[in-house]
Amino acid sequence: MRAAAALVLLAGAAVGCAQAGELKSAGAVPTAVGPVRLWPTLPPAKAPAEDYGVGETERAEGIEVPDGDVRKVDPVAVVKAETAAHPDTYSGPTGLYKDTVTKLDACREKPRECPVLPPYYRDLTGDGRDELIIGVTMPEGQLAIRAYLAEEGGLTRILGTSDAVISVAFAGRDLVLRVPAGISGYEYRTAWTWDARQHAMLATQDQIVHSGWSPGTESGTAPETGTESGTGPGTGPEPGTDSGTGPGTGPGTGPGRGPGPEPGSEPEPGPGPGDGSAPTAGTGTESQRAGRGSARDAGRWDR
Repeated sequence: MRAAAALVLLAGAAVGCAQAGELKSAGAVPTAVGPVRLWPTLPPAKAPAEDYGVGETERAEGIEVPDGDVRKVDPVAVVKAETAAHPDTYSGPTGLYKDTVTKLDACREKPRECPVLPPYYRDLTGDGRDELIIGVTMPEGQLAIRAYLAEEGGLTRILGTSDAVISVAFAGRDLVLRVPAGISGYEYRTAWTWDARQHAMLATQDQIVHSGWSPGTESGTAPETGTESGTGPGTGPEPGTDSGTGPGTGPGTGPGRGPGPEPGSEPEPGPGPGDGSAPTAGTGTESQRAGRGSARDAGRWDR
């Protein structure tokens, strides 16, 4: 009798465990539908519809990088070198507005009016060394963004793009741009990623998302998880050599006022130039913009 009772208790315990941990149905699962190819007899394209200029790289003529350290390079000199190499280029990776080019010559005498923003330094390629990231402000809210790799004693441009940005942010080794879309309340989010085979930064993700952003608003929504919003370079011994968090008014990456330590480095106090606000979104028409990506240029500019 005692043995039988023990078996009954064990059986009850087993049933209790099964009930506590058993799986429950989530309801009917929709039938999986595979992709269906439309117009299967249509021949594939043999060339891109447009030359976006993605993947274009170029050596910065006349620029030397002591010890392969991009922090020892003058960002203004880099921009001026590329402008001198392409005097008649109005758009694409090296194109600038005419009055922007004129202001470059006055950067030493009038640093506050210099269109070249304090640089950022980040390992974009994963080789353990920092790359140089330069921003150049232009009329109509445009911002030219360029990234350079130190190699063979000089600089190679691995990214060149321009747009009317809401914000620019680092997300790991990616560079993420938020750009106003032509539809109110929407924005483009483009992630530029290093591609070793192309030896350049490529636009690996390009999305149009609902964000609540529209002309006249400061920021819309915050960047996606993983991006750093409101970061601006603080100034240690050299302006903008550290990326710190400035008191930005939006999620954009304008230069901040606070000390700007790189993650894992000691903070170097110093007021960064600027108020930490995001670059102003462009007010020009599509034909006045540099377009989506480095050479998705809807129009051409006069210099």
